[in-house]
Amino acid sequence: MMRSLYSGVSGLKVHQTGMDVIGNNIANVNTVGFKSQRTTFSELFYQTTQSASGPNAATQTGGQNAKQIGLGSSVAQISINITNEGGSQSTGNDTDLKINGQEFFVIQQSGTQYYTKAGNFTTDGFGNLVTGSGGYVMGYAAARDEVTGDFILQTDELRPISLYGEEYMLTAPAQTTTAKLTGNINSSDEDFTSEGLGYKTCDMYVYDSLGNTYNVQFKIEQVPDSTTDYVLSINKIFSGTEEVTTMGAVFNGGDASIPIQFDPTKGTVISEADFTLSIVEAGTTTPVPTFPTEIATNLGDMTNYGSDYSVVANRGDGTIENAGAGKGVGKMISVAIQTDGKVVSSYDNGDTLIIGQIAVAQFANAAGLEKVGDNLFASTLNSGSANVNEVTAFGDDMSSGVLEMSNVDLATEFTNMIVTQRGYQANSRVITTSDTMIEELLSLKR
Repeated sequence: MMRSLYSGVSGLKVHQTGMDVIGNNIANVNTVGFKSQRTTFSELFYQTTQSASGPNAATQTGGQNAKQIGLGSSVAQISINITNEGGSQSTGNDTDLKINGQEFFVIQQSGTQYYTKAGNFTTDGFGNLVTGSGGYVMGYAAARDEVTGDFILQTDELRPISLYGEEYMLTAPAQTTTAKLTGNINSSDEDFTSEGLGYKTCDMYVYDSLGNTYNVQFKIEQVPDSTTDYVLSINKIFSGTEEVTTMGAVFNGGDASIPIQFDPTKGTVISEADFTLSIVEAGTTTPVPTFPTEIATNLGDMTNYGSDYSVVANRGDGTIENAGAGKGVGKMISVAIQTDGKVVSSYDNGDTLIIGQIAVAQFANAAGLEKVGDNLFASTLNSGSANVNEVTAFGDDMSSGVLEMSNVDLATEFTNMIVTQRGYQANSRVITTSDTMIEELLSLKR
């Protein structure tokens, strides 16, 4: 039989494989994170009918080239276009993620670790971040420190990332430990006269260690026959609108009141501006168990001007951080994923906590990864081991509410389809022409 028949058959096979790859690329033109493939061919072994020879001076003959007949073609490689990043598609879904770089998300499915560029994630019934096929998105989960009670990222090993885990839904309350009184006391206010109440009040809302809110009502009385001397004491303590009769308060460890003195010419505080307030059991100096810490209070910014009375008492030290303000029990209100992959949850008491960080993997030869379906890749000996870290460690970042689209170029695929079709057609002509030649040979005996 003619060798050209088998060469044509091999050509049909490789072009058919090429068309299979092109068809798969086009089928996945809208698959999230899909990486297109390319088929390349190589020639098959050659049959040598005459080896090459060099010139011979003794016989005065020149050299001759080898005479070889090729035996067709084969598929040399089906490579993945792994480095060409697909376009960005905005979705507005906070759990949709795109890595702006060559790294891959780390996925654990059925106990095996895989990798993907498809960031169309969702959450399962336990609040875990998962793929559409149920694989866990892996990273560094946060756990509560037994000593401080704070959440700390566990970077010792990869764990499933949880957005709505039960342990993250609430944050602990904190007792109010600092407070500040500000505003103006006007000695001419009618409430300080005999016709009025004889005193003014201001309310300070504080948290206990369980997150309960109490209203500590201060009483400010004017010292008789003085316009610059006053006495600060506790009027009542309320829980909501109900007066709490089992609680009281003392100043500086045991005093029932403290003096407030103003400079008669400047109207500023000249008495001791700092004092402590202890919430105690009524009639004692024993702190209430839910108020184990004294409340450090300052009134140095108060004034004694001729303007209206405006004294207010606020939790915290008055700085931007407002240290010591205390807080109630925090309930989760939202979760966001930052560009560095950190998962940040926000709570209605003002807390923001980092409850996890999504990890990514980088490979020495990402093109050596093996596709296993469901938009997943598996590492191979030729891809190298996964270098797993946070995305910023590789100089890249990730976007939330965005997906990486397929990197299939339809113009290229359709062009390759035409070339592949013509190649297939040409090889079929080789077979039919060879068959005609054999037919001519067989007709010689007629």
